[in-house]
Amino acid sequence: HLQRDGPRNTGEKPFECIQYDGAFARNHHHHLHKSTGSFMSYTDHQIHTRPHTGEKVYDGNQCDKTFSCHNHFEIRKGTYTGEKPYECNQCGKTFAGRSNLQIHKRTHTGEKPYECKQCGKAFACHSTLRNHKRTHTGEKPYECNQCGKAFAQFGHLQCHEITHNAEKPYECNQCGKAYTRHSNLQRHKRTHTGEKLYECKQCGKAFTCHRYLQIHERSHTGEKPYECNQCGKAFTCHSTLQVHKRTHTGEKPYECNQCDKAFACHRYLQIHKRTHTGEKPYECNQCGKAFACHSTLRKHKITHTGEKPYECNQCGKAFAQFVHLQCHEITHTEEKPYECNHCGKAFAFHSTLRNHKRTHTGEKPYECKQCGKAFACHSYLQIHKRIHTGEKPYECKQCGKAFAFHSTLQVHKRTHTGEKPYECNQCGKAFVCHSYLQIHNRTHTGEKPCVCKQCGKAFACHSTLRNHKRTHTGEKPYECNQCGKIFARHSQVQIHKRIHTEEKP
Repeated sequence: HLQRDGPRNTGEKPFECIQYDGAFARNHHHHLHKSTGSFMSYTDHQIHTRPHTGEKVYDGNQCDKTFSCHNHFEIRKGTYTGEKPYECNQCGKTFAGRSNLQIHKRTHTGEKPYECKQCGKAFACHSTLRNHKRTHTGEKPYECNQCGKAFAQFGHLQCHEITHNAEKPYECNQCGKAYTRHSNLQRHKRTHTGEKLYECKQCGKAFTCHRYLQIHERSHTGEKPYECNQCGKAFTCHSTLQVHKRTHTGEKPYECNQCDKAFACHRYLQIHKRTHTGEKPYECNQCGKAFACHSTLRKHKITHTGEKPYECNQCGKAFAQFVHLQCHEITHTEEKPYECNHCGKAFAFHSTLRNHKRTHTGEKPYECKQCGKAFACHSYLQIHKRIHTGEKPYECKQCGKAFAFHSTLQVHKRTHTGEKPYECNQCGKAFVCHSYLQIHNRTHTGEKPCVCKQCGKAFACHSTLRNHKRTHTGEKPYECNQCGKIFARHSQVQIHKRIHTEEKP
């Protein structure tokens, strides 16, 4: 034993492969065999040369398949017999092959002996390092013999090959959904049970799938291994890089078969299809409201919790949504690269410029299906819809009063605090809301931008114009809930109600 095992301690590799000249990296896949050439033990040398000679000494009598390596034979045998003779002495988990147990033990010790020479990242398993290296080289050695599509990992090729025969033998006994692979079915079942086996050690967030945990962990480490070779932008996830690349090519391979709208990402197509079906699978467990998209549900939930996880590292202001933080951060730079070619007004975001341009064109592409009212901006339509649904998701924690809009809640809160942050620089009068200050400023300037189209009378405030218009139409939308009398203005019905309550102003 000393003679045979001695070189392992010295690092000496006395056995060289005469078929192929290369550096030693013992593994058990023929695809990777070329990278091995020098060996520390005669046993390693024997195993290595079998792919050259075609010798396969381990016979799988269950399926007539033969193997050049005993570990491969053991693992294959275990798939038929269910035998897993190698047990971890720390957690009791069992394995079909000895090498699999060795790799598993590293999850307890934290050992990561395989390091990437390019970026320094270390791995517990040599095959994981090999797969990682391909993120640097872009190598895709596994090619589909039906369509020619290539993959960096053999497992990904196997998943892809099933898409050609469309066979889905694994069916969920709860909802009937079928899958091509048993592992996909297992992951799907967790959507019914709510089970999340994979937990982040840093923040405690749990996931149904190990791959999702790995991607999430990069949010802590800041690692972005997938880089765009056109613009240099880096991503935590390979699929996100693929979608990003289409912003350069303009490619939109996923097309809706109902309206021909096309998308760069399959997930976006799936979400879009729900606009046709009306499906809203994501339901809020607090208020029962349902959504077509999980991210929309996540944003909605924040209206209940008040959580603002995204904080500006310059001024400390926090936001409920990451996109709102991004918008805010530009206010520190004061950069406004998007300029209107009609009036010269500049904006921090292209989307804001696009919405602004509609004030010139009069375009209102977003129409309410219930009343036909149209809006220049999609967010305005979303807010408007609450008039029909009666939804008031923003609730005051002090008095319980609820509002349709977050901005209205913010203004209302100031009635409790007495805060009036908007002050007139001419007379010193202060207001709870910026729009009130703007209207007030018109008393100094004499500006009256709201004009009645019927009689030409002008007003400083849009709400005053709206009340005036009712003198032409005779509309009286405000009704007393005690006697049924109707009024043109809300203030009139409030005054009238005092007759019933005998309240004196």
